[in-house]
Amino acid sequence: MADIPKIRFKGFTEPWEQRKLGDIYGSIGNAFVGTATPYYAEHGHFYLESNNVKDGQINHNAEIFINDEFYEKQKDKWLHTGDMVMVQSGHVGHAAVIPEELDNTAAHALIMFRNPKEEIEPYFLNYEYQTDKAKKQIENITTGNTIKHILASDMQEFVVDIPKYEEQKAIAGYFCKLDHLITLHQRKCDDTKKLKKYMLQKMFPKNGEKFPEIRFKGFTEAWEQRKLGEVFKEYSEKNHTELPALTIIQGGGTVKREESDRNLMYDESNLSNYKMVRKDDFIVHLRSFEGGLEKSLLDGIISPAYHTFHSDVADSRFYYPYFRSHEFIKHKLVPHVYGIRDGRSIDIAGMKTIEIPYTSIEEQRKIGDYLESLDHLITLHQRKCDTLKELKKYMLQNMFPKKG
Repeated sequence: MADIPKIRFKGFTEPWEQRKLGDIYGSIGNAFVGTATPYYAEHGHFYLESNNVKDGQINHNAEIFINDEFYEKQKDKWLHTGDMVMVQSGHVGHAAVIPEELDNTAAHALIMFRNPKEEIEPYFLNYEYQTDKAKKQIENITTGNTIKHILASDMQEFVVDIPKYEEQKAIAGYFCKLDHLITLHQRKCDDTKKLKKYMLQKMFPKNGEKFPEIRFKGFTEAWEQRKLGEVFKEYSEKNHTELPALTIIQGGGTVKREESDRNLMYDESNLSNYKMVRKDDFIVHLRSFEGGLEKSLLDGIISPAYHTFHSDVADSRFYYPYFRSHEFIKHKLVPHVYGIRDGRSIDIAGMKTIEIPYTSIEEQRKIGDYLESLDHLITLHQRKCDTLKELKKYMLQNMFPKKG
């Protein structure tokens, strides 16, 4: 007898049972495990491999196709709607259910669960395999040091916790909805990122041109090329120790307060040397050319190792993506880097001579507003996605028995 989960749908009170998978499925065995490369085709039948099975889902990130002859030879091992597959080598234990559109699919080097002996909801089992308890059980039957393996024969003896069929359906339906919402917000996040990338390419003029392909209504004047040092003035005000000390968040492109012992640039005994930086100013370290210019998120003070730039005639939201773009870093900033290997540094005087695109502050603000709205959407969908993932993780641990 299995333990009962902490969280259950209303109306379900009966205890869960512990069952071996070999008692539930009439066939647990390997898909084709030999060399299939001679039968690969440019177009043909989709060949399901371990790369396509990850985190409870089937993906098409990489697709292999096989010819008719080889496909027909695998007929007795074709997978049908509702069958399950599990990765047996590498990222072992990842499983997925065969959807309708993949009925009659051939597979390679996967463990197949087919011909159930009783009514079983495969999506329920698919989510059970994602719990910490099941992952630990799978880890216990895994062999191999460099490449992990599990055997179909071991999965015959694998014990799962099973409630009545109606409760299986309810649990599977709940998690399917959660996954659908996660996928939806992730897709919206990715689509908005693509839109932003596309618009950045179209809303700035191409090299040598004076007009962007896409503009807001009412803006018709040609863009200019101005020197970076004319648009952004370097300054080094000091002695503002009442402000918070800031640090670069590596890889993020932003500067904010960092409450951490790891902030090597922070020297409490010598804050008088720290320079003031204002919100939306741009900051660059001599050695930080690979990431472009950083932007400060608030007023504060920063190590004298950084060079700080302020502008009254530019919108930082407009220039921020440009200063971190491949075009700016590789083609404009890197030519002003000197030295070799680890000793490479930016020639700040040279950097100030870089020609950057410039349009009226009104058009900059309009573009800045638009890019900021896209950033808010990206953040919103990412946050919703992360929240749903946390909810799923919590529910996986509480809607299935932890002991038994």
